[in-house]
Amino acid sequence: MPLATLICLVVAIHDGDTLTARCGNATNYQQVRLRVAAIDAPESQQAFGQKSREHLARLCFRQQAMLQPVEKDKYGRTVAHVRCGGTDVAAAQVGAGMAWVYMPYAVDRPGLTVLQDRARAQRTGLWSQPRPQAPWTYRHKHARQESQGSSA
Repeated sequence: MPLATLICLVVAIHDGDTLTARCGNATNYQQVRLRVAAIDAPESQQAFGQKSREHLARLCFRQQAMLQPVEKDKYGRTVAHVRCGGTDVAAAQVGAGMAWVYMPYAVDRPGLTVLQDRARAQRTGLWSQPRPQAPWTYRHKHARQESQGSSA
């Protein structure tokens, strides 16, 4: 069962799918690090990593956000459906070619796949590259390279 909707102010953008929001009133607020549910954006060092972050900043930075928490991830971040200024952030990032749909967590969001297919067909954003690499593949590859480098 999802938790109650929170209304917060976005105070930091970390990458294309992670932000920090200040929730509650001025005398008793809590900062929450959030991961946008159902998407995975390019890592900062990846192609389109910075553009994805900038796009999320244009959507959300210093904006009021409505958050529907889903769960906590293994890093302690709150995974949530996020709307900034009435815009569904996951849909905006995927539709602009700034994030992938993360299928294991997008089963209840079939519209995201439609947006991703359209962005890919129009070669929008990261889909303009000849062979865009999914962030989960990038992380796996680089984690393996780092572990091999430290054992050499």
